[in-house]
Amino acid sequence: MPVHAFVFPGQGSQAVGMGRDLAAAFPAARELFQEVDDTLRQRLSRLMFEGPGEELTLTENTQPALMAHSLAVLRVLEKEGGITIANKAFVVAGHSLGEYTALAAAGAFSVADAARLLKLRGQAMQKATPPGVGAMAALLGADMEQARAICEEAALVPETEDREVIQPANDNGAGQVVISGHRGAVERAIEIAKAKGIKRAMMLPVSAPFHCALMAPAADAMAEALDKTPPGEPIVPLIANVSAGREQDPQRIRDLLVQQVTATVRWRESVMAMTEMGVDSFIELGAGKVLTGLAKRIVPDAMGIAAGTPAEIEAVLKTL
Repeated sequence: MPVHAFVFPGQGSQAVGMGRDLAAAFPAARELFQEVDDTLRQRLSRLMFEGPGEELTLTENTQPALMAHSLAVLRVLEKEGGITIANKAFVVAGHSLGEYTALAAAGAFSVADAARLLKLRGQAMQKATPPGVGAMAALLGADMEQARAICEEAALVPETEDREVIQPANDNGAGQVVISGHRGAVERAIEIAKAKGIKRAMMLPVSAPFHCALMAPAADAMAEALDKTPPGEPIVPLIANVSAGREQDPQRIRDLLVQQVTATVRWRESVMAMTEMGVDSFIELGAGKVLTGLAKRIVPDAMGIAAGTPAEIEAVLKTL
């Protein structure tokens, strides 16, 4: 019998039209989208279904939208096939904001609380740095050791003794590391990476430098929010971004969610940890297939299935 991890995507998986076919096909999905709309007092579902894309990609909208899509898929699986986290998942995990989705899926947050927290998280991350101060870049063909060395060199401002913030933001695995920090440092890192023969180094079209020390004000905001709305105990363990380990204690999870805002998302290590625990099947619920692709590249023998559309849900129902 396969051992399943249910995983939930992060920012970058959104697209106009997300969830539209799901809502048309399944009342359970429509109910979930309506619950999120009512909680946020916003027609988020219309924005997901119809755009405009520029508004959907605003961080404060993207984060709850991706959560809503993923949890709508889970609701449909529950209604149509009796598939629940409790009876099918060995562990759950989510990439960055997806960690909140994973916790909601595992009962540690209500849907409404997860929606409110992610709306606040998106707003706080956007406000943490003025526009243009920070940037992010992808280093393709680099490992973490190389990325750290590049960041260390790029942090030094030329002809001064000053240092700028730059650090690995996402260790996605399969030779893909994302770095984040002050724009000047990230620009220097791209040139250093090219000089070192890294396959490809490119700026990412993001609105803020996520998962680095420049996000400290957002971490403070989330600490306050999570004190008011703490997580409960998930019904199955969470593999956390910050620790890349199994977590189930609510206070520990709360602390890791705060740290996660400024810390590296250790996705490669998380996938490896799940594999070492016996997981051989990764079920990605929600928009896109990013995590399914990463899992297959990190652990080639693993089974990866993405479920975000009615047709993909049918395939998952047959598989599980």
